[in-house]
This record gives sequence, structure tokens and C-alpha cells, in this order.
Amino acid sequence: MHIHLPALSGLILTYLLVFARTGSMMMLLPAIGEGGVPSRVRLVLALAVTVAMAPTVQGAYPATEPSNVLQLGLLIAQEVTSGILVGAMSRIIMSSLQTAGYLIATQTGLAYAQTIDPTQHEQGAVIGNFFALLGAVLIFSTDLHHLAIGAIAGSYKMLPPGAALPTGDMAELTIRLISASFVLGFQLAAPFLVFGFALYAALGILARLMPQLQVFFVAMPINILFGFVLMALLLGSMMTLFLNFYAEQMGAFL
Repeated sequence: MHIHLPALSGLILTYLLVFARTGSMMMLLPAIGEGGVPSRVRLVLALAVTVAMAPTVQGAYPATEPSNVLQLGLLIAQEVTSGILVGAMSRIIMSSLQTAGYLIATQTGLAYAQTIDPTQHEQGAVIGNFFALLGAVLIFSTDLHHLAIGAIAGSYKMLPPGAALPTGDMAELTIRLISASFVLGFQLAAPFLVFGFALYAALGILARLMPQLQVFFVAMPINILFGFVLMALLLGSMMTLFLNFYAEQMGAFL
């Protein structure tokens, strides 16, 4: 296979580089980048965004075409890295829901199977997966997925094509976002942690007053029942807090 560089010039080269950035981002976006979504769907979406965006960002690319295959490979590698950064940011934001779900499942007793057999993590992942699916649905229903598309265009200002990648700033941005996502996950699960602490404190006092009482068999159903009741009451506020966090963090790329 031979690559003729003179043929990869002008708008054709722009489409190739934009597709490299867009396609690598689509691979990691929430909902779209999940394993259950066929790869052809992601490919079609990436091509559609590329066709719409390439004419608007053509001026951001260097006017001179790459003179050899090595320079072309470096340009493509930079575009892929930029797309992965934007996609990974949205994936890290979604991980806050997984963190909250794991903490809630552990506190309410739904992850008790991990205490007996740590290799079985299905019960602990049920609430996290539910939050992740609900968060993805709300992102699309509130049109916040447009921020992800806008982040592609905004990434051309933060990460100009052909320029050296600011690896230090990229690492700092990733660390800050991971920290903020973990804090958000802990905040979402905070009411359940406070409730669990109060419940176990009350049951501890009850066990002292009635030593013959089987506290464990009393605590588990009460903990699960009130955990679901508390989740039903706070689910709207939790998702609103997450959507505001998602809009704030993804808006930084605009």
C-alpha cells in the first residue's frame, strides 16, 4: 500500500485530521462509546460530525502540507491525542456516578456479596450502572450532549493543530477533574452515609440494651428499605447536581 502525499492536501487532508480527532472522541463519549453501541453507529456519527465541522475549522490547520509520511503520522497522532483527551474528560465526569453508586450500594448493604466473595461485584455495580444510564439519558434529554460536540470545536483553541501538546496542562486538567469527580461522587452518596451512620449507631445502642437481639438480621432489611426510600426522595436533586457539574466541566472546552 502506497500513500501519495500530494493527494492528501487541502480539504481532503483537513477531513482526515478532523476525523482522527472526532473519531477518537466518539470512541469514549458516554452512551455513544459504550460497548453495547455498534462500532458502525459510532463511525457514522464521527463521519457526520466531521463533514459538518471540517469546513469551519480548516483555517486552524497549517497551510503547508506534510512533506513525508512521518510528519503526517505526527499530525494524526496529535489529533487522536486531542480527541482522546476530550472524550476521556467526559468519561471521567461520568465516573462520579459510578463512585456514588458503589458507595451507596456498600452503605445500604446491596454490595454485601463483595464482603463474602470480592470477585462477585454485580450487586455493587447495579446502582452505579443505573446512575450511569440515567445520567446519559438526562444528558441527551436536556441537550447537554451538544456541549460534547462544541468541545470538539473548542479543543482547536486549547490544542491547536500542529502545535506542541501542553502535556503539563493536560496532566493537571486530568488530575483536577478526577479529584472533582470523586468529590462529586462522595457528595451524591453523603446522605446515605449519614443515614447509615445514624442507623448503625442506633442499632449498636439497641444491641447493648437487648443482647439477645440479632442485630444483623434486623439491620439489613431496614437499611435496604430506607436506602431505596432515600434514593427515591433524593434522585432528582442528585441528577440535577450531576448535570450542573457536567455542564460546568464540559463548558470549559468551549
